[in-house]
Amino acid sequence: MDIFFIATVLIFLSSIFGYINQRFIKLPSAIGLMLITILFTLSVVIISFFDDTLLQQEKEFIQSIDFKTVLLDIMLSFLLFAGALHTNFTELKAQRKPVIAFATLGILISTFLSGVFVYYLLQLINFPVDFIYCLLFGALISPTDPIAVLGIMKKVGAPKNLEIKIVGESLFNDGVGVVVFLTIYQIAKGATAISLGDITQLFLIEVVGGLALGLLIGWICYQLMKTIDDYDTEVIITLAAVMGGTLLAQKLHVSAPLAMVTAGLLIGEDTIKKNSMSKITQQYVDKFWELIDVLLNTILFVLIGMEILVLTLETTYVLAGFIVIPFLLIARYISLLLPIKLYASKLGFAPKTNLIMTWGGLRGGISIALALSLTHDMHRDLFLVITYIVVVFSILIQGLTVGKLIKKYT
Repeated sequence: MDIFFIATVLIFLSSIFGYINQRFIKLPSAIGLMLITILFTLSVVIISFFDDTLLQQEKEFIQSIDFKTVLLDIMLSFLLFAGALHTNFTELKAQRKPVIAFATLGILISTFLSGVFVYYLLQLINFPVDFIYCLLFGALISPTDPIAVLGIMKKVGAPKNLEIKIVGESLFNDGVGVVVFLTIYQIAKGATAISLGDITQLFLIEVVGGLALGLLIGWICYQLMKTIDDYDTEVIITLAAVMGGTLLAQKLHVSAPLAMVTAGLLIGEDTIKKNSMSKITQQYVDKFWELIDVLLNTILFVLIGMEILVLTLETTYVLAGFIVIPFLLIARYISLLLPIKLYASKLGFAPKTNLIMTWGGLRGGISIALALSLTHDMHRDLFLVITYIVVVFSILIQGLTVGKLIKKYT
């Protein structure tokens, strides 16, 4: 299938499902789109008992899309730049220490605890898996998904000091999470011995390199945009920054997501924005990236809903998926304890911050994309089903109820 056909089908389905959600169901966009897409796909499966033509066509369509490449190498940079552009830089700067702690120390603790829990839980259901593969799963499931989190946080009305912690963590922890995942992945493959020096080098190249590249891209955009006053050209400059910056990050083997988050935060910073853009340019840049954000989010959650067709839905796999959910939540709760303890006395923390951040730490497309990159030797089918169940639970159940939790405790 050619790219234009795939894009047309996805946008058509997104528009229909989006209309149904807004007209009748009225759920937050990400939740509504995923729910409708899953129901649509399950309906196609039921119809297939009488005529499997539509099911085979949908399977062929979803299998023609490389979800991992589409999300991690293309869509993620646009979505993170758009999210960072609309994040309050001043508030994020004030909360930078806990955000960094959540995105680094929290990820490491969560990865280890999730791996340990899954290792023993799989043994309980007579499906033993090597610990290194369980640890690999812990790495891919621990990062909160910035795409899902940003969309939900806009709707629930969380206090600003709490919202910025959750959003800030989600913007940065995927870069760290990917580094942890890649490190464990290389160990699991057994191709080369990984030393502490190798891990440090990988971290510096991916994370520090990505942050430095993002600062450079943001600074170049600022220098260019402050010398002209033409909103058409300035919108194109921001688009070129994301597309060119992503390609450059991939060539340099640094984190493109972190680069785009940094560039977006810098360009969207209030003082820089006022000095480099007229008011009409600010409006056009904001509206353009809001539209990109909405469009790609819509397509992404339709894709996630359709990914159910590539799963190997064995009873043991499904059972494992539901069993691990509470233990992953426990692992996240524990992983947040130390960072919160370190900064609770210095910064304003909303009541029950740990509970709210645990329940509001949604998993999404990034986890599915990383699970799809596993090899069959790493129990890809098992961990893909578990990941999918965790993601669907996270977005549909946690996403729908986190607002009530925030209202109750804040």
